[in-house]
Amino acid sequence: MPQLNHTTPKELFGVLAAGAIMLMVVHGLGRFIYTPLLPYLVDDAQFSAPEGAAVATWNYFGYLVGAMLAIRWHRVSQIRVLLPAFLAVHVITTVFITQTDSLIVISVSRWLNGVANGVIFVQAPALILEWLVLRNRASMSGLVYIGVGLGLLVSSGLVSGTADWLEGAERWWPAALISIPLALWGAFRLSSLELQDHPAGGGGKAAVTTPLIDRASIPLFLSYAGAGLGYILPMTFLPLLANLELEADHWLLDGTWLIVALCTIPAAWVWNKLGAKMGDIPALKLNFLIQLAGVLGVVLWPGAVGLVLCAALVGGTFLGTVLLTQRIGRALHPHQGPRLSAAMVALYGFTQMVGPWLTKQWLDAGGTLVSAFGIGVGALAFGLIFVFFVPRPEAWHARTIRTDG
Repeated sequence: MPQLNHTTPKELFGVLAAGAIMLMVVHGLGRFIYTPLLPYLVDDAQFSAPEGAAVATWNYFGYLVGAMLAIRWHRVSQIRVLLPAFLAVHVITTVFITQTDSLIVISVSRWLNGVANGVIFVQAPALILEWLVLRNRASMSGLVYIGVGLGLLVSSGLVSGTADWLEGAERWWPAALISIPLALWGAFRLSSLELQDHPAGGGGKAAVTTPLIDRASIPLFLSYAGAGLGYILPMTFLPLLANLELEADHWLLDGTWLIVALCTIPAAWVWNKLGAKMGDIPALKLNFLIQLAGVLGVVLWPGAVGLVLCAALVGGTFLGTVLLTQRIGRALHPHQGPRLSAAMVALYGFTQMVGPWLTKQWLDAGGTLVSAFGIGVGALAFGLIFVFFVPRPEAWHARTIRTDG
């Protein structure tokens, strides 16, 4: 594949910024703004905590569907059409949810919003990664996830800043209004990227003959499944847990999500750098250990100490899990590109959907929210174990060449 090394820093920044803004819109203002909103919506009597967990499950189910659609529609020409289309779905569903208190309508809207999120979260970074690979800049790919951290910070400010003068469905208006101009700019910028529809292989054929699932990718997929289930509990229920454990005027009621956001902002840069310096697989092992300690903290030390530990350590690691795993996957199967990314996100989405569903079953059975976080501890331990079975890409390719020979 030809390398294009004449790309200017301004062009690189513009592309990465566009991708970051798209993730900020669909992930920060679409998915994760629901986390700080949840305790307010429960207090407003829009729905109960178990019903709120069910709404989250519908959103994550939509995310899974979106990622599976991205597996089907993974060509560059298809991505150019789907990115703006699903950004429109995100904006429309976010505006629509400001107009209803019906649990059924809210659930359907959040499902559709999740579909849009799943498609865009796969396609925007995958498109940018392919563009960077052509320019020998693949090591910069993780920087696009800075948009998620910024989205968490913006969502925290929007929710806490408007908490006293909005109520119920109205609480979604700030996210809806901010999404519109950002989505328009991000879609316009990425739609103009210069990319071929198929990377050429030998004889002019597309080089997509390597299997998606094999002995190299299976442990990586299993590891990623554990990560998805492990991180989604604090990323959905941490502010609600703070609301249950702390007194009414405690600063951590809004502060837990602010800590998550502040720790997430530099996380993409930090893990991108650590992966480049120590290797993506060793960095992923370290990432799992730190994230595991964060979720374990809230189980072992209920109250302010555990909440702060969980917010800081999970906020500082979960994006690193995503970018390192995606990069390892592409290094193991360089010709799969967006299709591999979509498959991994689909699996991640499935385990994220399972997390709130399990929590709802646990709460309905009389369990406590803090004890439900033990599910996350077990899932992250499961994921960490399988990282040790992921081969180094260079060793895997050398073995494949010897076998073929």
